[in-house]
This record gives sequence, C-alpha cells and structure tokens, in this order.
Amino acid sequence: MTAEVEERTPLYRDDAWEGFTTGPWTDRIDVRDFILSNFTPYTGDAAFLAGPTARTLTVWETLQRDYLSVERAKRVYDVETRIPADVDAFPAGYICDEDNLVVGLQTDTPLKRPMMPAGGWRMVETAITEAGLTPDPKIKEIFTRYRKTHNEAVFDIYTPRIRAARSAHLVTGLPDAYGRGRIIGDYRRVALYGVDRLIEAKKADMDSIVDQPFSENWARYREEHAEQIKALKKLKNLG
Repeated sequence: MTAEVEERTPLYRDDAWEGFTTGPWTDRIDVRDFILSNFTPYTGDAAFLAGPTARTLTVWETLQRDYLSVERAKRVYDVETRIPADVDAFPAGYICDEDNLVVGLQTDTPLKRPMMPAGGWRMVETAITEAGLTPDPKIKEIFTRYRKTHNEAVFDIYTPRIRAARSAHLVTGLPDAYGRGRIIGDYRRVALYGVDRLIEAKKADMDSIVDQPFSENWARYREEHAEQIKALKKLKNLG
C-alpha cells in the first residue's frame, strides 16, 4: 500500500464516530485535527464534580492498607527479578478482588517495580540488590553477554573529553543512567482509530519509501516502522 492509496482510504465510521464533527481527521490519522474540530471550552467551576464512589474508596483503602503501608516500611514493596518489562510481559493485575476495572498496572502486582535491563544492567542489579532480592542469573547473562544495552551503546560513542567531563561531574544530563528520558505513548490515537487501523497506516508509511534509493536513513526508517508495528501488535495482545 502506498501513501497515496492510504490518503484515499476513507476512515469514517458512522457507528464509532457518531455525533462528532468530521474533518481531515476522518480521512487520515490526525488526532490534533480531531481535537480542534470537536473540543468545547468549559468556563464553569468545579461544581459538576462528584465525590468518589464506593468502589473507588474500597480500591484506595486496599492500596493504602496492603501496599502503600508496606512500601513505606520497606522503602521498596517488590521488584521483578525474572521478566524484563515489555508491553505484554505480564498478565492483568488488580489492586483488590473487588476491582475488575483498574488494569493499568506496570506489572502483575501493585507497586511491584518492573525490570528494564535494556537500558543498562548495572542499574537493574543495584536496584534489585538494594531491595534485598537476587537477580536472575540467566537474565544477567543475557544482558551482559548477548544483548547490548542502551548504556553500553552510549558509552561506546562518548569521546575521551566527554567521559572526563562526566567523571569530573562537570557535565550532567547525559543520555546514560538516569539522565535519559522516558518514552510516553500517545494512546489517544488508539481510542480514536483502533490498533488495526494504526497498523495499516504504519505499514503504508513503511512502504511509502520502497522506491527510493537505499541509504542509512532508508534502512533506519523501515526498521523503526517495523518495530512500531510490532509494538502495536503487542498492545493489541495486551488488550
């Protein structure tokens, strides 16, 4: 599928978008246009807000009693030691038995910290050890022998002057250790278009450059889009 064909493919669905103002966002992936076409400014006060429901109070009480109080006493409630973090690495986790709505946990248990060894193994091992736990030796072998981490890649490209400035603490905010940022997903487009439609668009974008000459940017563009498609499929599996 080419980008031109993707542009002509209608996205509008009466059942899903009934009541919304149509526009360019119904013909292509465009969350910004959807917002600008459909938002209504609110100039009132907070009088419309309601108090917490009984379910919310039960969930919060359970979280306070069974998890937050334990974490305050231990400093760290728990840390994952065997499963590297991923979109669909864990089954659904709930705060309490009565809760069947809040499934937005990073792991399978509230306050259980995920393990992210792709960033750098030393930080992971330190965090697990400080929590009084032991890292899985197989995971350690994989991320110290077979898999290059982000930290290793960054240090490989540092010049001697950068390394010296870092060691002397003259430069901070470098993209290693805790100096690097975090990727925040834009899940508004998932709710608006659905994962299947986003995958179609990513495939169209990926194939839009197939006729261009091979180059480093060409290869990186297609490889990165392939990774994005894999992540979207994992998101669908998570759902």
